[in-house]
Formats: sequence, C-alpha cells, structure tokens
Amino acid sequence: MTRPPRFFCAAAARHRGDPLAGTAPFGLVWVLIEYPGGWPPNGFDGLDLEPGVKALVFSAAQAVRARILLIRRHGRRSPGGPWRWAVLRYGGSGGHRQRWGTWSQDEDLAGIVAALGAPGETGLPPAVLVCTHGLHDTCCAMRGRPAARALSERRPELVWESTHVGGDRFAANVVVLPDGVYYGGLDAASSVTAVEEHLADRVHADHLRGYTDLVPAQQVAVAAALQHLGPAGRHAWAVTATTRLGDLWHVQLAGRPPHPLTVEVEVRSARTPPRQLTCRGLAPSSAVVHEATSLRLG
Repeated sequence: MTRPPRFFCAAAARHRGDPLAGTAPFGLVWVLIEYPGGWPPNGFDGLDLEPGVKALVFSAAQAVRARILLIRRHGRRSPGGPWRWAVLRYGGSGGHRQRWGTWSQDEDLAGIVAALGAPGETGLPPAVLVCTHGLHDTCCAMRGRPAARALSERRPELVWESTHVGGDRFAANVVVLPDGVYYGGLDAASSVTAVEEHLADRVHADHLRGYTDLVPAQQVAVAAALQHLGPAGRHAWAVTATTRLGDLWHVQLAGRPPHPLTVEVEVRSARTPPRQLTCRGLAPSSAVVHEATSLRLG
C-alpha cells in the first residue's frame, strides 16, 4: 500500500495561486527576544522562563498589542549569553523607534516592560526577520532557512531568523521591522533582491504581502498602485479614504511626486472554499482574500 504524498502548505498555495497582497497581519509594536535554545511550537508562550517575569512581559506586550517574536542569528548559537532583546515601534513617515537591550538571566527580560513605556530611539537600522519556525510549520523551515542563509551572507548585521510571523503558506516570509512590511513567496535569490530594494526605499509589488499599519483592502490597493506605477518608497502612498459596501471596497491613495496626485482602487473581498491552509492544520478552513478589480488615476 503506497503512502499518499506529503502535504506542504506553501507548495499547495503556490499551485492554487493564493494571492499574497492583503495578507500582512496588523501590528505597530514588536518585541524581539533572542533565545539560544530550541523554539517551542507556540514560541514565547512555550518557553520555560521564570513565571513572574514571563507574565510581566506578556501582560506589558498585550497592553500595547505588541507581538512577541523569538529571534536568533542564522547558523550561530551563543549558549552563554548575553543575548539581545528589542522593542520596535512603527512610526509612519515621522520616524520609527527602537530600544535594544541584553539579557543573561530571566529577570533581565523585565527591561522589556520599561522599554514598552519609553519612546525609544529613531534613525536606527531596521531588523530583517526571516521566519524559520519549523516546529510551528514545516514549510517555514524548508523555505525560510535558505532565504535566511542568503540574507545573512549579504546583511549579517540586520538579519535574524524568527518564530512564526503569520501566513505559513506564503513561506519563505520576510518581515522588515519597524517598517512593518511583509514579503512572502520568497526563495534565496528573491529574498535578497526584495530586501536590497527595500533598504534602498523601493518597495516592489512582487512578493509584497502588505503594510502592517493598513487593513487588507488598503494593503491590496497600495500593492495595485505599485504594480501599475512601479516601485516606490515605503511612505510614497498614503491612504486618504476608505469606504466599504458589502464585499466591495473603494480605497483612495494620495501619492508623492512623481506619482499622480490620487489613485482610486476598487477592491473586492471573497471567502475561499475550505482547504488545508497550513502543514499542521488538519481541519480544512477558509480564508478571506482581497483582489483589486479596477484602478483609476486622479
């Protein structure tokens, strides 16, 4: 009796043509914790840390809707510490803020709580995260690690492997923080191109999942503008109006020169049939997808 072929969610998503645009989860604040040991399937929640410190960090992060991600450098382990932690805040075109620290004992992580209440520094280089969380989803490791290796060879000071960032089926996933930009469907070569272009303030529609300060329909509208008019800076397009009637959205964008003054994008949302969306998700589930149906220059 032959065994059925193994299911890989990223391969299935590419075969179906699942759209990337509009799939970045909302977020404005992130907590990064370098962790030397193995990553549990549920990331920070599963760590064996001092309970009081762990609860303190979790509560402080939850209060500001911050996402906690474990990180590590590709191919390197530092079992003796000290390790790094960071609080990163998206600040729009007015400037992002970061606060970095170190920890060797669990109690040192309490510094994250103070950092979540402090303004942080501006002008620091971004952190480039590559999801390689294999115990959460096989595709994240299989597709993420080659991307992490290629990016680490090019930008070792910026690149970190990370735990689950969302959207396993879009692996390899790369997130640039605190810019709040998600890229997906990458391999080693395309990840380097996407990140190098991003660092030069040229965001391309190809592989763009979205901006984390926007809702999915707005993310799709920006991606449509980038696809139609070419790559542009992270803040080259601003959402000035959004209306919704049922499954139809109208999003207005204002562009900076040399782009047109306004762009009107119509976006339609729909729910997919139930299907297996992750390698470990045995029960079929549906997803809401958004698609730009028209674009008009103002």
